[in-house]
Amino acid sequence: MTRVLVTGGNGQVGRAFAKLIPAAVVLDRRALDIADTGAVYRAFEEHRPEVVYNTAAYTAVDRAEAEPEQARLINVDAVVNLANAARDNDCLLVQYSSDYVFRGDAGPYTELDRTLPASVYGRTKLQSEVAARASGNRYLIIRTSWVFGDGHNFVKSIVGAAARHPELTVVDDQRGRPTYAPDLAEGSAALVAAGCSGVYNLSGGGEPGTWADVAEAAIQAAGLTARVRRVTTAQYYAGKQGPVAPRPANSELDCSKAGEAGVNLRPWRAAVAEYVKELTQS
Repeated sequence: MTRVLVTGGNGQVGRAFAKLIPAAVVLDRRALDIADTGAVYRAFEEHRPEVVYNTAAYTAVDRAEAEPEQARLINVDAVVNLANAARDNDCLLVQYSSDYVFRGDAGPYTELDRTLPASVYGRTKLQSEVAARASGNRYLIIRTSWVFGDGHNFVKSIVGAAARHPELTVVDDQRGRPTYAPDLAEGSAALVAAGCSGVYNLSGGGEPGTWADVAEAAIQAAGLTARVRRVTTAQYYAGKQGPVAPRPANSELDCSKAGEAGVNLRPWRAAVAEYVKELTQS
């Protein structure tokens, strides 16, 4: 059996891997701070992984505008540690990246399209890709989008808010495909099993939608009656305090390369329905 190490074990994708691969060593930040070079090498020595899924990341998109050093520490410097250790231990590093590496004014984006991130978060995720392959190690970079699963996420927030309010205001001019964390974990493992390397897009299937579409799908799946008021990004953030990062208007990823490897994630609407069912029954 392949020895697997998962970092960022407390996150949505990390938790999904813990369920998908029970034999995996899944470490949260308390058990392994990947920004600590010595700790990373000790973890590799102790667990001797053959595959590392790095699901740890700084994902506070707006806060990153005010904390670029912290975002870089987790999204870039820590990945350098993992890439160096992976190289020195002949280990495959699976690094997760984001739709935010693109400007968001075109799409659907293929793996070969020009990257031009508009935010601090997007720039650090692009730099994480460079870090993942700079050490000459074996790597698989997976770009994904709009992840939801076990933990704090948009779908869960919408269902909770819809249970309390008759109307919700949701952005309707950002377009993409949500990705269910368990599906992402399963698809990632399938790409590894297929011997894939390099850069792959992997997001939920089906027709793309806006955040307002996702909200309506979640509300319907929960059997609630709250109405969605569709607004522009500019309207939504008008008057809000603190930094606001630019968002890609089009986050649609072309996942045909993964499809050619036999990996396709289910339509996002079906995944949202399953997740909401689990939420409301728990």
